[in-house]
Amino acid sequence: MEKNYSYPIDYDWTKEQMEDVVNVWRMVELAYEKEIDREEFLMKYKKFKKVIPAIGEEKRWGNKFEALSDYSLYRVVKEAKTTTKKKIHLGER
Repeated sequence: MEKNYSYPIDYDWTKEQMEDVVNVWRMVELAYEKEIDREEFLMKYKKFKKVIPAIGEEKRWGNKFEALSDYSLYRVVKEAKTTTKKKIHLGER
């Protein structure tokens, strides 16, 4: 099911920072819609954290994204950090 919404970004970020954040939003989306590689997600999440280092900020942006998409950044990060599986899938099978 194609969803149509825009990813939350801050226009004060550099182009590279925007790409790093959007890459994580895409991965979260794919974690629900298909499946993602855990290591690839953690690598992109590390870049995301350089743009949004504070937990409070991450929560705020994650909540914005979840309000738009119904997908939880928090759940994907938690799964990536706690599972030993190579692939992550949080949507319904």
